[in-house]
Amino acid sequence: MNRKAKSLIRQTFSFKESTGTIVTDRKEAIGAAELAIQKHREQLEKYIHQNPIFLYSLEPVRVSKGPVVARKMAEASEEAGVGPMAAVAGVLADLAVDAMVHSGAEVAVVEDGGEASAISDTPIDVALQAGHNLFSKRIGFRLDRFPIGLATSSGKYSHALSFGDADAVTIFAENAGLADAAATAVGNLVEGSNIDEAIKRGLHKALSIRGVRGAFILYEERVGQAGEIPKTIGIQDTWRAEVARAAASGVRSGFWAHRRYFAVSFIKYNAVT
Repeated sequence: MNRKAKSLIRQTFSFKESTGTIVTDRKEAIGAAELAIQKHREQLEKYIHQNPIFLYSLEPVRVSKGPVVARKMAEASEEAGVGPMAAVAGVLADLAVDAMVHSGAEVAVVEDGGEASAISDTPIDVALQAGHNLFSKRIGFRLDRFPIGLATSSGKYSHALSFGDADAVTIFAENAGLADAAATAVGNLVEGSNIDEAIKRGLHKALSIRGVRGAFILYEERVGQAGEIPKTIGIQDTWRAEVARAAASGVRSGFWAHRRYFAVSFIKYNAVT
């Protein structure tokens, strides 16, 4: 399919702590995604009210009964070995994408708080946004295997909790909930003065998590990569200007969506083995 043949719709959304962007080929899918995010967010809040440990735990919490959003968060956090809230944005994005597909969308992309879930019948380009890094807004990746989840954890640019010091840890996984949890788990390990060892430690952790396809780690201007990584692409000047405007509005890490384009906090460097 010609990547320019389909007209896409972009819509931002905000519901309580969930803020992001929806991209699709069907107008009806926008409403489906927004309703899904609102419904699952409300169900999660009710569950947390009855089970406060789910909110505060930094370790996996088993959920035998509960709403689907809590169960999926628990499953992702169990795989990665982190607390369930590390997967909240990614799981909400996954559930919204599911609703979009059920409404008839062939392109369904949801970015929630910097974590993205995507199903598409045509490739999606992902652009680099890494704060003030030299490679920011200059390179990116072409995603062509779906469904896919992407997530970034940063010890420098993100508001989310991280015990590491990485500029960015970006994970490609089979869904965004898993990518979200895995990015947190890997990011927690990337710290210390031995940069190469810290990157190796993170990459080994990433590939040990079932469902993770690939990982990029940016730490002190060095980056390691491992696993299945999408094709690298260059960024055109017009696209770079769009990403720059997103950065000026406050985006520093994670994902920023414009039609099929996303800004991601990672760069390509020599692989660490």
